[in-house]
Amino acid sequence: MQTSRLLSAALLIAAALSLPAFAQTAAPAASAPAASPSTALTAEIIQVTVKESGPRGADVAMPVHVFKPTLSQANAGVGPWPVVIFSHGRATTVEERQNVRNPVLFGHVRYWHAKGYAVIAPIRPGYGELTAHDPEAAGTRFPETGNGPCTGLAQYDKVAENATRAVRAAHDWLREQPWANKDRVLLVGQSVGGLTTVAACGQNWPGVIGCVNFAGGSGGKPDTHPGASCQPDRMRDVLGSAGKTTQVPSLWLYSENDLYWGAEPPKQWHKAHVEAATAAGQKTTAEFFAAPPVDPDGHRLLAIGGRHWSPPLNAWLKKNGF
Repeated sequence: MQTSRLLSAALLIAAALSLPAFAQTAAPAASAPAASPSTALTAEIIQVTVKESGPRGADVAMPVHVFKPTLSQANAGVGPWPVVIFSHGRATTVEERQNVRNPVLFGHVRYWHAKGYAVIAPIRPGYGELTAHDPEAAGTRFPETGNGPCTGLAQYDKVAENATRAVRAAHDWLREQPWANKDRVLLVGQSVGGLTTVAACGQNWPGVIGCVNFAGGSGGKPDTHPGASCQPDRMRDVLGSAGKTTQVPSLWLYSENDLYWGAEPPKQWHKAHVEAATAAGQKTTAEFFAAPPVDPDGHRLLAIGGRHWSPPLNAWLKKNGF
């Protein structure tokens, strides 16, 4: 295994060569490999049915990007490999959500490939070509002028429920694949995908051994309300509730200058999660790592803060035998 210093350097180079997940070029039809720069990885894209996640409760076909370790590791073998299920975040505009083509940074895929993991990443209903219906809308809005608090009741529980339904469909598909080690699955997610990961972790799906939350949450509007998300106490309730039933270890990674949530709310969300787990008699651990500020926005910790998050993540993986 590489040292943390060498791995961090490699991550920074890989991240520099990879475009953010919400800034990719248009994708081809789902039956063909994703068009990508020469530095990118070419995903196999399959379709998975998600029940009751389309307009008027219709089923939808969700694209899932599959990255086997053989894409970047010459000695990866033939499997079965442990697998990361990665859940992407949520942009603040419909236009950006429509432009989601690659749901995970290629540099992050390479990080897991170097550790022997395959990666799958669904584009959930409400994103990419599936924006006719938005099942992850929280039901709130900020004033157009940027002045004043958000309005509406933040339904973060609904966001988590609908997002986890989609990821569970990808998980169920994965368990049927001969190349996947069905008993060694990690859930990893960023932003709304981090919220999704924590919520799914509390459902104790078969084969899931741990969860990694990068800057998880919902309800941020950094352009007009930097560091002040909508009704963060309701997010605390949702993330706290997941602690009651979570039976596997988790790692929460946030930056001090996250322009979506700010520095303190994520710490309170984590505290509520731990307290709920303790009260319910759960013996597992949920660790919190507060990274220093990441310029220009700590919410992009995963994309541009590899030197901060890779050492604690490496240590957590080693400690838990992952």
